[in-house]
Amino acid sequence: MNAPSISAGDAGGGARVLVFDSGLGGLTVLAAIARARPDAELIYAADDAFFPYGALDEASLVARVGSLMANLIEAHAPDLAVIACNTASTLVLPPLRAAFPRLPFVGTVPAIKPAAQASRTRLISVLATPGTVARDYTRVLVRDFARDCEVALVGSARLAGLAERSLRGETIDDAEVAREIAPCFVERGDRRTDQVVLACTHFPLLTERFVRLAPWPVAFVDPAPAIARRVDALLGARAAPRAPRAHGPAIFTSGRPISPELQKALRRYGLAATSTEERAAAS
Repeated sequence: MNAPSISAGDAGGGARVLVFDSGLGGLTVLAAIARARPDAELIYAADDAFFPYGALDEASLVARVGSLMANLIEAHAPDLAVIACNTASTLVLPPLRAAFPRLPFVGTVPAIKPAAQASRTRLISVLATPGTVARDYTRVLVRDFARDCEVALVGSARLAGLAERSLRGETIDDAEVAREIAPCFVERGDRRTDQVVLACTHFPLLTERFVRLAPWPVAFVDPAPAIARRVDALLGARAAPRAPRAHGPAIFTSGRPISPELQKALRRYGLAATSTEERAAAS
């Protein structure tokens, strides 16, 4: 069934878009949406109390996200919601769409199809969390869209955490990053990997470092532009030009203090963290 669409005019100006992730990775998606829809009002929610989601079993993850999204939808009345997390998308989108049939949802899937279409060497890698690598859904995408490619599925349990630490202003070691991405680079005679799918929204936060540490040039395929295009299509016509948007809310479920470094990073994305009391209430 196709997701319902919304005209931007229905929102009394720019549509309100909720972007949800387990941590900070969804900021890469929010940034792409902001570029595609400067008229939209953006809200960011991070379930950092349960980051990373790979530590939850599937039933617990579905229950957790379902309950949290119900609270967020009631509190903020979005016109569209984006699940900016590969791990969550394959599991929670069906029950969310059933529970909120009038609200369009956009999920995140590994960008295997465009990577396979662009590959000249027919060697591509999918860099993901271990949970995404293990899911049948990922293997079905490989079967359906990269049948004529050799695909390396690389599961990293550390990169998402390294990306979070980097965005929070902490120093991370290049050697740690290089070890995590090394299995993505495969050689077969005179052929080398030429496409690396970033199948976790946290990973594009480290793209500049990936490019610098890669043993040879590859295309790092970010899913965010495709998600933004889907959001743009569902929202329909843009609202009238508006004044520069105020900083949107960034909601964190853990209630932990937000460091000055993270506050500064959030402002670069057009966001401001809510108060501790508001963050805790969202959980």
